[in-house]
Amino acid sequence: MGGTVSYATPVAHAFGHDVRVLTSAAENEPLLAGIEPFINEKVVLPAESTSTFENLYDNHGHRTQYIRGVAAPITVADVPDDWKDTPLVHLAPLTGEVDPNLAHLFKNSTVLLTLQGWLRRWGADGRVYFKRWFDADVLKDIDIVVFSEEDIAEAPDLEAAFAGAVPHLFVTRAERGGTYYYKGQPHAYTTPQFEEVNSTGAGDVFAGAVLSAMTQLDGDMLAVAQVAAYLGATAITRPWLEGVPTPEEVQTALTLVRKTKI
Repeated sequence: MGGTVSYATPVAHAFGHDVRVLTSAAENEPLLAGIEPFINEKVVLPAESTSTFENLYDNHGHRTQYIRGVAAPITVADVPDDWKDTPLVHLAPLTGEVDPNLAHLFKNSTVLLTLQGWLRRWGADGRVYFKRWFDADVLKDIDIVVFSEEDIAEAPDLEAAFAGAVPHLFVTRAERGGTYYYKGQPHAYTTPQFEEVNSTGAGDVFAGAVLSAMTQLDGDMLAVAQVAAYLGATAITRPWLEGVPTPEEVQTALTLVRKTKI
């Protein structure tokens, strides 16, 4: 069990939001049970296989990634009509399966994109490589983009390109915090320093917290960044999905940041 939705769903639930999930998986996929406690409604598009990754790490922690299964595409036609006015929307591609035209569908929503899944291509053996992606037409209907500096290591110029294309951009830099861009202007933020057990999912927790915290911090995006950074740092202290924040940890993060603002 993994992927952006697996982490962002319990984050949104911990903030008190109602959560709907549109995904694709093999029929009777048992891993979907992992998000059942956190969602109010789901639509699962049938696929021959569930998107599956194999991650191999060398002695220096460098990862080689393979794709072993790809689920069905998710298109505009797959979104239920009564979901189109959802206030907060998180586009979370893994394998390029999310149609970029979905960005145009949510006219009255705040739309956040975690970019990583549109930056992947793979060969016949399934090995994953970087793919450059930038589409100004799609981005004009996206409010927030989140990616890590590692995601664009092969094309660092994309940071400036995205900063100029969307109102809000967050570039995470692991234990060094990150940069929040508002209308192209950079603002650095820090992150707490906790002992790392496993860093997988920290970026997805961060992104889920950005979208979830906005309504509770009156749109103060620097405060949102601090809450998200705190929860992303907390996520590394526990392995895998055990790192998703509890409602109590969410309240702790909100309280700490609100005190800082006073």
